[in-house]
Amino acid sequence: MPEYTYVAYETVDDGTIAVISLNRPKQRNAQNRGLLVELNDAFLTAEADDAVRVVVLRGEGTLFSSGHDMGSSADVTERNPGPEQHPTYVSNGGSRDGIEKYWLQEWHYFFNNNRRWRDLRKITIASVKGPVYAAGLMLAWACDLIVADETAEFADVVGTRLGMCGVEYFAHPWEFGHRRAKELLLTGDSVSADEAYRFGMLSRVFPAGRLDEDTIAFARRIAKVPSAAALMIKESVNQAQDNQGFYNALQAAFTVHELNHAHWGMVSGGRMLYQDETLGGVNWRDAEPIRPMAKDKP
Repeated sequence: MPEYTYVAYETVDDGTIAVISLNRPKQRNAQNRGLLVELNDAFLTAEADDAVRVVVLRGEGTLFSSGHDMGSSADVTERNPGPEQHPTYVSNGGSRDGIEKYWLQEWHYFFNNNRRWRDLRKITIASVKGPVYAAGLMLAWACDLIVADETAEFADVVGTRLGMCGVEYFAHPWEFGHRRAKELLLTGDSVSADEAYRFGMLSRVFPAGRLDEDTIAFARRIAKVPSAAALMIKESVNQAQDNQGFYNALQAAFTVHELNHAHWGMVSGGRMLYQDETLGGVNWRDAEPIRPMAKDKP
């Protein structure tokens, strides 16, 4: 099995199910560059293994992923020049200037990574619990199926906390529905696992404390489907979605996302690429608690 720093990889059931675990529980499985690069390698490892039929993506600790890493010590170290800088910060646009730099970096490590994982040649299941916020949604949405336990809740707060128009892999209208996507982005409210199940975003909602066990049981059912049939089912549905405009919509929304970064870069004189308290917003660390969506409350 490959050895990683930020993710864990194992197989069960004689190799038919690969389990990839986000393994930064102290940082709430926040997505630093090292984790994303290792996650891509783990997905490709599972894809290349002909014994694997289903890939499960989960998180160690109390939650699936809290989103982008906003400044842990590991994140700061791998960004800054020096012997411990992650090599991806000086490639794929990392050495360019202006918005070109961020456009290329975010295209490679946020947008295209998730699009690549969505089209992985295996069936993928995200197994989520606890708060799944912002970029945590991207990882779950890239999977074919999503299961959760009762503790899961879902929100994208980058509009209300960072002045951004959503995360880089903008699947919100397809997952929430168009009007609900606008509402959730404009309010930053969260939806429960039961509500997400009613949207059709979740396949199952398991009791708290049984997520890992029940996810594997669910994966075993999927793994029994002949691999060729499973792949053709996935390809047929993904092609139908793409023909409805999914891929073009993702591309267009990503371009707007980079324009949003450029806006804050211009307003701040190049100091910030998102809104903070000096630009009329709030410090995301001091933001109000996320509210559950409620149909009878403003």
